[in-house]
Amino acid sequence: MELPQMPELMGLSLLLGLLALMATAAVARGWLRAEEETCGRPAGQKANGLPPDKSLKSKKQKQHHRIHKEKPQQHNFTHRLLAAALKSHSGNISCMDFSSNGKYLATCADDRTVRIWSTKDFLQREHRSMRANVELDHAILVRFSPDCRAFIVWLANGDTLRVFKMTKREDGGYTFTATPEDFPKKHKAPIINIGIADTGKFIMTASSDTAVLIWNLKGQVLSTINTNQMNNTYAAISPCSRMASVSKDGTWKLWDTDVEYKKQQDPYLLRTGHFEEASTVPCRLALSPDAQVLALASGSSIHLYNTRRGEKEECFEQVHGECISDLSFDITGRLLASCGDRAVRLFHNTPGYRAVVEEMQGLLKRASNESTRQRLQQQLTQAQEALKSLGALKK
Repeated sequence: MELPQMPELMGLSLLLGLLALMATAAVARGWLRAEEETCGRPAGQKANGLPPDKSLKSKKQKQHHRIHKEKPQQHNFTHRLLAAALKSHSGNISCMDFSSNGKYLATCADDRTVRIWSTKDFLQREHRSMRANVELDHAILVRFSPDCRAFIVWLANGDTLRVFKMTKREDGGYTFTATPEDFPKKHKAPIINIGIADTGKFIMTASSDTAVLIWNLKGQVLSTINTNQMNNTYAAISPCSRMASVSKDGTWKLWDTDVEYKKQQDPYLLRTGHFEEASTVPCRLALSPDAQVLALASGSSIHLYNTRRGEKEECFEQVHGECISDLSFDITGRLLASCGDRAVRLFHNTPGYRAVVEEMQGLLKRASNESTRQRLQQQLTQAQEALKSLGALKK
């Protein structure tokens, strides 16, 4: 057999290589065309015009459901005395404050917002709120000014105060404007509380060391109070003359602070009650405006005590998905608010109504004139009707 000559062999090799390249290009064009048809095809239609495979669709749905389940779920809580749940924050709420006129509730959360709620909507189906954005930070404490024209917040990252002015609009809403500059950073330890004096002229900040600072509204430190002997655990500016405390020995105490300090009189103890949870976990407390009811929170549960008798009357367990971060009565004393996750929960204060019933019944026995008796009887009847409507009237 005679082999082909070298030039012919090279030509044959080139021809075969060219054919291979053409075949590869043809296959590639087929893939591209198929992909273009798929991309341009209406959703839900296969290449042959038939609907997509149901098994494929169900797989996608399952994947979507799995992704959806991984998102944090809002904690659910129900109770016969639950009046409302306020749910607009997307982050956990750390603090709240009722305005002195009773019209608003301010809440702050780690979603970088402060919400202002209308208290007149609390018992309605819809709960309206106005949002103030906290730029480049988030607030951990919030307090209204006494005239309700401003509020202050403590910044988590900035470790200082920021003031927001509230300007009422024609539509009834508010515009919230932060002052151009935050207060200077002065505290060296974590903050534990802030407050505004009743005159509205001074601001107090207390840290966990021994420092309490008094500021003016321009951000200037007017005075530094050093407690010296021990670290601060809590500090507050109180509008009333009674105080409650809870201790690690498992007790709570009610004190009368309306004494003559110039005569070196000390606050005297009115009542002691037992609260065993205080010996093992941190607690929060709130005292009703008339000092008749003490609310104690441990973990995610709330306990309500009658301060006259020292007895526990109500208990709400697993109220929030996180530990309760704040607790407060509204200015009427009819509602108790708590926060700890992304919601504020409001409870009817049934121990407060019962305390009114007991007090009015005692006063009626000693009333000397008819007009006084009628006024006391009216208050007694209102409290009894409120308890009856809540299914909490004791026979």
